[in-house]
Amino acid sequence: MTHPDIPPLTLPQMLREHARRQPHAVALRQKDFGIWQPISWADYYRRARHFGLGLKALGIEPGSHVAIISENRAEWVIAQMGIGIIQAVCVGVYPTSPWNEVAYVLEHSDTELVICEDQEQTDKILEAWPQLPRLTRNVVIEMKGLRHYSRERLSSFEEVEKLGAAYEQRHPDLVDQLLDSQRMDDTALMIYTSGSTGRPKGAMISWANLRAAAPGLIDLLGLTPRDTSLSYLPLCHVAEQAFTNIGPLYVGSTVSFGESIRTVQEDLREIAPTFFLGVPRIWEKLHSSIYIKIQETGPLRRRLFEWAMAQCEPFATKPAGQRTPGERIRFALCYLLVFRALQNYIGLRRCRIALTGAAPIAPDILRFFRTISIPLVEVYGQTETTGVVTGQRPDNIVIGTVGTPVLGAEVRLGEQNEVLVRGGLVFKGYYKNEAATRETIRDGWLHTGDVGEWVDGSLRIVDRLKDIMITAGGKNLSPSEIENTIK
Repeated sequence: MTHPDIPPLTLPQMLREHARRQPHAVALRQKDFGIWQPISWADYYRRARHFGLGLKALGIEPGSHVAIISENRAEWVIAQMGIGIIQAVCVGVYPTSPWNEVAYVLEHSDTELVICEDQEQTDKILEAWPQLPRLTRNVVIEMKGLRHYSRERLSSFEEVEKLGAAYEQRHPDLVDQLLDSQRMDDTALMIYTSGSTGRPKGAMISWANLRAAAPGLIDLLGLTPRDTSLSYLPLCHVAEQAFTNIGPLYVGSTVSFGESIRTVQEDLREIAPTFFLGVPRIWEKLHSSIYIKIQETGPLRRRLFEWAMAQCEPFATKPAGQRTPGERIRFALCYLLVFRALQNYIGLRRCRIALTGAAPIAPDILRFFRTISIPLVEVYGQTETTGVVTGQRPDNIVIGTVGTPVLGAEVRLGEQNEVLVRGGLVFKGYYKNEAATRETIRDGWLHTGDVGEWVDGSLRIVDRLKDIMITAGGKNLSPSEIENTIK
C-alpha cells in the first residue's frame, strides 16, 4: 500500500525537486543568538550539494561511510543530504557518547571521515583516532577553540562547502548525474542500536526503507507543506530522522532547530509546531512544569484549574465528534478559562497531533494532556522498522495500547505473542553481522523481540521477550508491568 502523493524518489532527489518547485519557500529555520534564521529550499539544496562535492574533493567515494557527531542543527541535515548526494552512507553518532563508545561506532562502521559539532566532539575524535585506521579527516562545524589545533587532517565545515562550490564549477553536471543514478536499494543511513543485548549493532537503512516509511507517517500526522516542527531529539535516532527528514522532505514542510536541548520549552512557545514528538520523559517534564506553575499561582486559579480538570477528564479520550452537547459546552468553557493558557504556556496550542514513543508512558500523563486538549497519542516502532509501525488515532484512543498498523506495515503476533512486522519499511540488515540479520528477519518477517497482545483491535506492548519470566506453574509474568504498577 502506498500513498498516491509520494513520488518514487530518494530523499536527496526530493530535496532537488523542492529546490526546483518552491525555491524561496522556507525549508529550515535555525535559532542563532536568539534570532530564527530561515533557510530556503534553494539554499538548503545548494549547501548540501556543495558540502557533498567538497567531501568528494577530499576523497569520499560512493559507498564510503561518513559519520556525524553533533546536536541537532541545520548543518546536520545539510551534511546528511550532501553525503547522500554523492552516494556515500551517513552514520549517526550520539553527541553524548564518551570517546570510547564513539571509537567503537567509528571503527565498526569503517568510517573514513567524521563531521563534529565543536571542540568537545573533536577532542573525542582525536583521542580515538589511534584506534581508527580508516579515518582520514575531521570536519568541524564550530571552529571556536581550535585555533592551535593541527590543521593537517582537520577542515572547517565552511571550508568544505567552499571546496565543493569550486568543484561544482569544474564539474557542473556531476550532481545531477549522481542523483539520477541513485538506486532506491542503496544504503542511506546506518543507525546504531542501543546495545542492550551486547555491543551496539549498525542497522542499515536504504532509501527504499525511508520512502516506505513515509506513507504511514504522513497519513498518521496528516502532514502538509504548511506544517512546522521542532527538531530536538537526537538525529542519530530513527524517530527524529522520521520527523526531521522523512516526513518534511516528502511533503515539503518546515523544520526548526533550536539553540539547545535545554531550550526546548522556550523554542516550542516561539515556534508553536503543528505536530510534536516527545519521549515519555519530555511529557513528564511538561506535566510537572504545569503543576509547578499552578502551585505558584493564587488559590482562586488553583481551584479553577482543579474544577476544569474534574469537568473534562471523564471524556478526555472521547473524540470531539462523539461528545454530547453538554460535554461540548463544558469543554468550551474550560478551554477559554484554563486550557488555552496552559497550551500557550508549553507552546503546543497549534499542535494538531502530539506523539509519545520509545518507552511506555503512564496512562495518567496521557489522560492529562488529552484533558487539556492536546491530542497526545502513543506510537510504536524500532530502528529496524525505520520508525513508526503502529500508532493511535486521535479519534480512536484505547488507553494502554500503541494503536493500529500504519500504511505500509503488516503486523501480526508470532510464537509467544512476539510482535512480527513485514513491509518495505523493514531494514536491510545489520552491518557486518549476517548472523544477527538472519535471526532478526525470518521468512520476510522482522522479529521485534517485543511481546504484544491485541486489545479492541489495537496493539498493546507487554514487555521484551527476553524479560518475560515463566513461573513454575507455567504463567508468564512481565517485569515491566510489575514495575509500572509499583511506580
